[in-house]
Amino acid sequence: MRLGAIIPVIVCSALHGQAPPLEELKQAAAEMVEGRQRFTQQIVDSLFSFAELGYEETESSSYLTALLEKEGFQVKRGVAGMPTAFEASWGSGKPVIGFIADIDGLPETSQKPGVAFHAPLIEGGPGHGEGHNAGQAVNVTAALVVKQLMTRYNIPGTLRIYPGVAEELLGSRTYMVNAGLFRDVDAMLSSHVSSEFTTGAGGPIGSGLVSTQYSFHGRSAHGAGSPWMGRSALDAVELMNVGWNYRREHLRPEHRSHYVIVHGGNQPNVVPSEATVWYFFREWEYARIEELHAIGTKIARAAAEMTDTTMTERVLAATWPGHYNRPLAEALFSNIQKVGMPAWAEEDQTLARAAQTEMDRKTTGLATEIGKMREGAVGGSAGSDDIAEVSWNLPTVVLQYPSNIPGMIGHHWSSAIAMATPIAHKGATAGAKAHAMTALDLLLSPGLLKSAGDYFAEQTKETTWKSLIPEGTEPPIEINREKMDRARPALRKLYYDAERHGTYMEQLGIEYPTVR
Repeated sequence: MRLGAIIPVIVCSALHGQAPPLEELKQAAAEMVEGRQRFTQQIVDSLFSFAELGYEETESSSYLTALLEKEGFQVKRGVAGMPTAFEASWGSGKPVIGFIADIDGLPETSQKPGVAFHAPLIEGGPGHGEGHNAGQAVNVTAALVVKQLMTRYNIPGTLRIYPGVAEELLGSRTYMVNAGLFRDVDAMLSSHVSSEFTTGAGGPIGSGLVSTQYSFHGRSAHGAGSPWMGRSALDAVELMNVGWNYRREHLRPEHRSHYVIVHGGNQPNVVPSEATVWYFFREWEYARIEELHAIGTKIARAAAEMTDTTMTERVLAATWPGHYNRPLAEALFSNIQKVGMPAWAEEDQTLARAAQTEMDRKTTGLATEIGKMREGAVGGSAGSDDIAEVSWNLPTVVLQYPSNIPGMIGHHWSSAIAMATPIAHKGATAGAKAHAMTALDLLLSPGLLKSAGDYFAEQTKETTWKSLIPEGTEPPIEINREKMDRARPALRKLYYDAERHGTYMEQLGIEYPTVR
């Protein structure tokens, strides 16, 4: 049913102070989201142009909070010890419906949008090579439409909007949970970019992990004149890595672990007195994550013993594997089916096929059918997302909305090609429709909230969430500061000016699509 067919019903209901039937209200919400395409596109393109790394999302956070305050939301900034985190709230009473989406970018993924080959905006610079620039567009558009309908029909309830700060570092949701930000939230609607349009239920969905740094402390000395006087912290790092790599054979094949040496000394002729290695330990259950972390720490201590150095550890972040609420997922998936995939233009498909050719993938183009609802299982996607921390503290569902190209490489410039193009704009609009409709289900169908609560009670009956980060740990908000200080001057020249240009591609002078 199109909006024109239900206007008489809505007008009549408004005259009597009553909301129309839920399905008609949801259809009206979808039409209202459609009418906000320009608004949605501006958020997508603005956040893309900011291209900020985790904990450094200052422009993104300022932009979003100013927008939300203008729309009547009460905003708390700097929550949970993170300057770029915020809580935006509108309405009163129950139920409290949360919306959350990531806002951070990635190093070395700068890319001109709409160009189907490697063309960085800033050589070696940060970019949205995961597509986190579109999630807040989904959520904010959906929340504002729901707010408008709640106001019109006196529907009680509260809407909350949160950012996923430093999600690429798994770096905010644990701290937000520990700070009590979600204690009164009844259900959380999360969104994450995808090339599909779907959601998932059960668990585990994604692995859990501990992100930690081991720093070794030795003694400097002249590398040629008196190396025997030195105690090399770099030797300790290398021995730890050798030890860990030998241990891999004797770990479960389901585990994942990876590391980078973030500091290995200053110059070759000085024995390094300080060195640091950064590990991610991933597994599929709380106990196994703890065990994996403990093995890593034991090997680090042994490396320190072998080199006559000392070792200190700093846990940066952690997350459980996700477990997502089945009643919420079923309601969301039903709405996804009603919305359907966006109508892709031939230019969209041309860009997608060209990018797939560039990346040596099957040239299937963009998906034209919605995906199947996913089921949690060990051995699925081994990636981690700290929205999982929320999923163990209240009923949570994650919307995957179709704003990217199938077959691109995650955490790579290719995943930024589509993210400020009509593909991202249309996918975000489709996602906003599904979220707005699901929020209305939660506000107007008490049975859904009860079912979600019952499922969550069963989920947590024998499994109680415990933080994997030590009590009192502070977010490592300084970790990307130097990188962003170097990149910002060049980025500022490229910020999207929505008042002067229709789209970011237009501002950049990019012909759509640009292909070989």
